[in-house]
Amino acid sequence: MTQQLNTQVFAYAKQLADSAFKAQSLALKGLEKVAELQIKALEKQSEAAAEFISGALETRDIDGLRTLWEKATAAGRENAEHVVAVTQEIIAVTQKTAESLNALVQEQQQAANDAVTAPVAAAKKAATVK
Repeated sequence: MTQQLNTQVFAYAKQLADSAFKAQSLALKGLEKVAELQIKALEKQSEAAAEFISGALETRDIDGLRTLWEKATAAGRENAEHVVAVTQEIIAVTQKTAESLNALVQEQQQAANDAVTAPVAAAKKAATVK
């Protein structure tokens, strides 16, 4: 009896550890994708800022200042559009990760239900055979 209980406890613990490992793996993959998107966005923004600063340092007259103003306006608009696009991508990655984690939880619940109902069904079957 003790051996059977130990076997069930160890099987459940192994299943729980496997599920935790899968969940951690899914979460880390999601975080990695989000970090990659953010780093790419930061690189692009840094390049745009460096370009703008370079243009600002080269401005010598009022016409150059007007051109710089127009570039700044366009850069601000492009930056805002890029931020929105990156945010949408991050939300999509987060949603996909959440769906994967939800599927994993449902799989775990089904396995737990099966683990509970299987011995009961076997006991009922054994009882009806006797």
